[in-house]
Amino acid sequence: MMNEKLPLTFYHVPRTRSTGVLLLLEELAAPYTLHLLDMKAGEQRQPEYLAVNPMGKVPAIRHGDAIVTEQAAIYLYLADLFAGAGLAPPIGDRLRGPYLRWLIFYAASFEPAVIDRAMQRTPTSVGMSPYGDYDVMLNSLLGQLSQGPYILGTQFSAADVLWATALAWTVQFKLVPEAPIIMEYIARVSARPAMIRGHKKDEELAASSVP
Repeated sequence: MMNEKLPLTFYHVPRTRSTGVLLLLEELAAPYTLHLLDMKAGEQRQPEYLAVNPMGKVPAIRHGDAIVTEQAAIYLYLADLFAGAGLAPPIGDRLRGPYLRWLIFYAASFEPAVIDRAMQRTPTSVGMSPYGDYDVMLNSLLGQLSQGPYILGTQFSAADVLWATALAWTVQFKLVPEAPIIMEYIARVSARPAMIRGHKKDEELAASSVP
């Protein structure tokens, strides 16, 4: 059983993919020590951080002796660790499967598809592609969002922090369309007090790190 009282360190670079984890920590009201990395100085490629994540990427967390990298894994870990916040359906709950599905769908299908689009790469054949087809992938997501205000219908979860953050930047870079259902979803999740606090904190961190 995970012990939420063990020290938690969050490795972060403002205005990157790790911003979503900062927002999640705000939603969870979780205590943590912030370890900022200076990407311009190459700190993410130094031995100290490579011992945490050999990929040299953020986000990453250290909880006691456990190191967790990869966005979906971190969301799963933190939401289960701070279960009292109610952002993760527990094992046995009917929503646990869909919750796991849509967190992993982000990493396994959505991000590879939008990165291919951003790089203007011709996707491999549908049978070999991790996401199959961009339009099918996007329509699957839109179909899920149409079932309620949140990714799990009426229940807000850690998955919404990930998806609202991801959709915000992919809309900004025109990698997904500004469809009403997407824009309303982003606005709905982003209006939560913890999300507002988290974004403000991230902008303050970004400003303080500028020479």
